[in-house]
Amino acid sequence: MTDFDIVHERRGTGSSKWSKYPGDVLPMWVADMDFPAAPEIVDAIRNRLEHPLLGYGVARDELRAQIVADMQSKYGWTVSPDEIVFLPGVEPGFNMALKAMLRPGDGVLVQPPVYRPILNAPAHWGLQRIDAPLIATEGGYAMDIEAFAGRIAEAQAFLFCNPQNPTGKVFTREELESIAALCRKNDTLIISDEIHCDLLFDGRRHIPIASLSEDAAERTITLMAASKTYNIAGLKTAFAIIRNKATRDAFMQSRLGMVDSVNILGLEATLAAFSKADRWKSDMLAYLAGNRDYLSAEVARRFPAIRLIPAEATFLAWLDCSAMKLRPDPQTHFLQHGKVGFSAGSEFGQDYGQFIRFNFGCPRVLLDDALDRMERSLA
Repeated sequence: MTDFDIVHERRGTGSSKWSKYPGDVLPMWVADMDFPAAPEIVDAIRNRLEHPLLGYGVARDELRAQIVADMQSKYGWTVSPDEIVFLPGVEPGFNMALKAMLRPGDGVLVQPPVYRPILNAPAHWGLQRIDAPLIATEGGYAMDIEAFAGRIAEAQAFLFCNPQNPTGKVFTREELESIAALCRKNDTLIISDEIHCDLLFDGRRHIPIASLSEDAAERTITLMAASKTYNIAGLKTAFAIIRNKATRDAFMQSRLGMVDSVNILGLEATLAAFSKADRWKSDMLAYLAGNRDYLSAEVARRFPAIRLIPAEATFLAWLDCSAMKLRPDPQTHFLQHGKVGFSAGSEFGQDYGQFIRFNFGCPRVLLDDALDRMERSLA
């Protein structure tokens, strides 16, 4: 059983998260949890290393069958093994999809605030980014359906993020059905980043947008991975599910020597995660939910000027610091005066410079340390 309260020293291990800043800065930025991988995953990698050859890898039929079974048991979604395309990451996946299916000048709809690689992807391929921002309400983040309907008419593709990063929003069935209907009406491709799909709180269940109907399945490229849930992003393994064969063939052709085969140890880790690590996942989610609730309570108590809508999913909190009027921006202020490194809100859209994204996927003592550093920076 994993003790999620233990702090593991990560400096000097080649960790991107812990290498970005000097040693006196506490990093709370990138979506990388400070929890060890499930013992079942570590054992699977260790067992694979008993065989001394580590050449190019290919997904075993067992892994494809496990993913098919998971989609059915978790979501009631029937997929076939040949619809699964393995990739070294979700980000390469949505860039492959844009390159394969669109032409320069086409429009791509996104929903700021959103993960920076999604914001930046259209420009990589000469595409026009079209924004349909989410709206903060008392009940959480919501879509402006009328505005979305107007903007989707201009777009050839919708680059979707559900669960949403950085807000932690989980789209409801009603919202998803509205999106699917509008994409059908406008013949819009859906590229759906669902990498956080296993990280839901309060009894919520993820709904893959492709599972809603045959039409949604035919027009959607779904991107998933074990990487965020099981904290194995460094093993560079993800997958796409693509029902439409013509789309799948075009997607595969878009590799063009840029997207190589998948990490052989990542494939073993993914199989172990999905087939053996359910107990670890359940314990981790309970710990994360406790962190989310603790962070929400402490922010309300210590920083009443900060607006924080508790995440419905992910291990990321989206803090609106606008009322604090920190200069030049909250991320810089907390870094310079508190020695704590958050993701800057401006990374998620130009209108979010007064926000920060706070990674609460860590032992509680590090969460407290980050809050203490924020508090000291304001003294």
